[in-house]
Amino acid sequence: MERTISLIDHINEVIGRSVAWLVLALVLVTFTVAVLRYGFSVGWVWMQETYVWLHAVIFLTAAGYTAKVNEHVRIDVFYGRAGARTRAFIDLAGTLLLLLPMLAAIAIVVGPYVALSVSRLESSSEAGGMPGLFMLKAAILLFVATLALQGLATILRALIVLRGSPPQTGSGPA
Repeated sequence: MERTISLIDHINEVIGRSVAWLVLALVLVTFTVAVLRYGFSVGWVWMQETYVWLHAVIFLTAAGYTAKVNEHVRIDVFYGRAGARTRAFIDLAGTLLLLLPMLAAIAIVVGPYVALSVSRLESSSEAGGMPGLFMLKAAILLFVATLALQGLATILRALIVLRGSPPQTGSGPA
């Protein structure tokens, strides 16, 4: 189980650290759009779409990493004061009852939507917009996959703790 956890953590670590560089690109593009628009009264639809798309890609693809480093929002009333076994139980229950069903619902609803977009090689509907909208939509499925993988790692970590072993670091909650 530890090997599977390490592999999943490594995958989401690589994705998360890679996507972090997109934040710099997002800031630079947003700054450029603002300077061009308000300083020179110049603007292009594709450039405005770029920062919106970057924002979406950052959040969608970094979700698994965010879970890995335990930074997703949670109501900490009970969890913060709980011991390792109680936290493991909360993580296990939350992942099985909330996270995975939500991801399954997203995948079921979004799957055909993404497939249709890919089959049409969909582009922006805006005049002068960016091509490749289908790739942005496909990032939703990457969101589901990376978060589901990290959910699996959370389940395995919780099971290790519930079996009586000490908790591993880097666990991601549901």
